[in-house]
Amino acid sequence: MSPPAASSVHLEPLPPFKPDLYQRAWQSIPHPTLPLLATVHQKSVTVFSLSTLSAHSALTNGHERSVRSTSWKPGLPPHQLCLVTGSFDSTAGLWRWKDDDDDDDDTEVEITAADPYDDGGDGGDGGSAAKGGEKDWELMVVLDGHDSEIKSVSFSPTGQYLATCSRDKSVWVWEDVGAREGDDEWETVAVLNEHDGDVKAVAWCPETNRVGGRGRYGSDVLASASYDNTVRVWREDGDGEWICVAVLEGHEGTVWGLQWEPRPRDTKFPRLMSWGADCTVRLWTLKEEDEDEDMEAPPQHAWSGGGLGGIPNTMRRSLKEEWKCTAILPKAHTRDIYAASWSPETGMVASSGSDGVIAVYREEEEEAGTNGTTHAPDDEAAAAMELDGDVHMTNGGHAEKPKPQGSRKWKIVSTTPNAHGPYEVNHITWCKRYDQGCPPEKRGVEEMLVTTGDDGIVRPWQVVVS
Repeated sequence: MSPPAASSVHLEPLPPFKPDLYQRAWQSIPHPTLPLLATVHQKSVTVFSLSTLSAHSALTNGHERSVRSTSWKPGLPPHQLCLVTGSFDSTAGLWRWKDDDDDDDDTEVEITAADPYDDGGDGGDGGSAAKGGEKDWELMVVLDGHDSEIKSVSFSPTGQYLATCSRDKSVWVWEDVGAREGDDEWETVAVLNEHDGDVKAVAWCPETNRVGGRGRYGSDVLASASYDNTVRVWREDGDGEWICVAVLEGHEGTVWGLQWEPRPRDTKFPRLMSWGADCTVRLWTLKEEDEDEDMEAPPQHAWSGGGLGGIPNTMRRSLKEEWKCTAILPKAHTRDIYAASWSPETGMVASSGSDGVIAVYREEEEEAGTNGTTHAPDDEAAAAMELDGDVHMTNGGHAEKPKPQGSRKWKIVSTTPNAHGPYEVNHITWCKRYDQGCPPEKRGVEEMLVTTGDDGIVRPWQVVVS
C-alpha cells in the first residue's frame, strides 16, 4: 500500500553492518526470502545477517580481480543458498552453500548464527561454523567467455537463465541445462552484441504480469543498460533466438542501471526504470495492444509464440515493441546517479550516487477533473515539456515526440545529504527488517533502505513515514 499523500518521509540511520569492510564496496543484494544480504567488495563477497546486522559468511579466493556484481539464485529451498558473482577478471562464478542436515525449521537460526570473523574463542580459523559442523561457500563453476570486465550479473525469475554483461559491449545469456538442481551445468544460449559501448547492467523482468491471458508475452524478458546512453529490451523469439525488440533512447549520458517495476498496478505490464550520468531517473512504459487489435490481425511481435517461424532474420529486426518514456522523476542529484531501487511494498523509489545524496520519491494519483477525467498537475506538465526531446522506439523507426500522457505525478518526499560523509554512495536497495530494533510483529514486514559506499560501510536506514 502506498503511504498517504499528505505524509512526510525521513530517514534515520540504524547501526551499520559489522564489521566495516575498510575498502570500497559496490553493491548489496538482499536474499529474496531469507534474512541475508550479499555485499561485493574487492575480490570477495561478504554475506551479512539482517537479524544481527553482522557478517554471516564470506565468498573468497574465487576471482583474480574486483567483484562488482552478485545475484541470488531464486526458488531454492531455504537450506540451500546459491550466488553468482561477476568480476573484472572477465568471469562469473557460481557458488553454493548447502546444509546437508536439510532441516528447514532451523534454517533461519543457523543462517543468522554463523560468523566467519569469529574464531569461536579457541583461536581457530572461524570459517562459517554452524551447528552440525563446518560449512562454507564453495565455488562450483566458473563461466568464462567475455573478453573484458563483467559489470553485472542477474538470474531470471525462475533461475533457468543467467545474464551477464561486460565492458566488451556484449550481453551473454546462459541456461541451466542440468538434469537436477546442483548439477551446475550451464550453456551459452545467446551472445548479444548490439550495444555500442560498455554494458553496465542487466535485469530480468519479474514474473508479475509478464504473461498475458492470450500468451502474447514471452516468459523471459531481459533489459540492458549501456555506456552508449541507451537501454535495450530483449526477448526470445519463436525459434529460440534472443533478439532486441526495443531501443530506449532519451538519456544524455551513460545509463548506470535499471530495474523493472516489482509490483505493477492493475494488470499492466511492468514499467522499466533507468538512471544515469545525466542525473535523471526515467520510467518507460510498453504500449500494449488492445484485444480488438489482436482480433483484427495476427500478432506481429517477437514474443508471439511461434509467430516468427520462417521469417528471415533481416525482417525480424523490424518487429519492434513500442516503449516510451512516461515519467522523469524530479531532479534531486547534482552528479551521476549510480543506483535506484523501487519498493515492492510502497511503490516509492530511492536513489543515490556520486553526490552522496539519498533521495526518496513517491508516485501520486492524478487529480480527477469535474467530468471524471484526469489531468496532470503543473509540475507534470513541465515534465511533459522536458520529455518532448525524447525519442522512443516504434515499429521500424522513430515516432512523433511523445508526451507522458497517462503518467502519474512523482514528488521528492525526502533527501538525505552526506549519507556516507564525503564518500560516494554506490548502491541503494530496499529490504525487509529483521533486526532487534524492529518490533517483533514488524520483522520481515517493515522495509528499510540499505546503502553501500566507497567508505566500505554498509548502512541501514529506517524509513519513517509520518
